[in-house]
Parts: sequence; structure tokens; C-alpha cells
Amino acid sequence: MNQSSNSNPIPELLLENQLCFTIYACSREITKLYQPLLDKLGLTYSQYLVMLVLWEKKQCTVKELGTALYLDSGTLTPLLKRLQAAGLIVRERSQEDERKVLISPTGNGWALQDDAKCIPSLMAEGMTMEKDEFAELLGQFRSLLNRVHQANIAERM
Repeated sequence: MNQSSNSNPIPELLLENQLCFTIYACSREITKLYQPLLDKLGLTYSQYLVMLVLWEKKQCTVKELGTALYLDSGTLTPLLKRLQAAGLIVRERSQEDERKVLISPTGNGWALQDDAKCIPSLMAEGMTMEKDEFAELLGQFRSLLNRVHQANIAERM
């Protein structure tokens, strides 16, 4: 029997000490809170994120959408096909560069924005967070995301 199996747990390896697990579990729980609201709109959480980017930018390429959402085109393409089938977006080739596919909301996609505008405040209320607490936490997570995105931790092992 391995000697370490009889010893006390290593604190650094306890689940409760893993930042990745806490963020993962928190993300899942927050997504669950969104779901009833998004069900009323007929959107999945991923589709909602796509629509948020499109409402902000009005039109963007698949590559720009992927960059904004940290998703590759293989993940985005089926998502975009479903949104197009639902009549919420239009995908069309750029006239300047046919290699680029431009994505933009349809009239129905824009109309959905009106129905979705209450979601952020309902989420904040549901999580009982003050605006300044929310802003601080969001800033910390944005900073963490930027650091993680730039990190190459595997090289250190």
C-alpha cells in the first residue's frame, strides 16, 4: 500500500481549497439561477451570451464573437445555427472578405433584448448583492480572467 494513502490529507489538495472548483461550482449555480428567466425567452445560457454580444456590437464576425466569449468556432457554429433557425440572428458572408461570416440580430433578435433587459437586475436581487459589492466582485473576476488567459502554468511543472 502506498504510504501516502495512510497519511493525513494534503491541505493544498483538499477540494475546498481549490479555486477552480469554487469558481466552477459557483458558475453552475449562477447558470441555474438564470435558467428559468432564459426559458421564458426560449434561450439557453450560451445563446443568451451570444445575444448579449450581438446587442452590444450590433454585428460581428464569428471570430470576434468567439474571442468575446472565449469559444472556438466548432462550439459556436451549432449555437449560431440554432439561433438562426429560431429567427434571432442572420449569418451572411462579408462583401469585403467572403472568408468572414457576419452575425447580426434579426428584428426578432432585437425585440428579445427588450424582454431580457430585466435579467441583470433580477439576478442581482436574487443574489442579494449591493451594487458596489457586485462591481467589486466583477472587477476581481475580470482581473482573474485576464491573468488566467495569459498564464502558461503547464510550463512550470
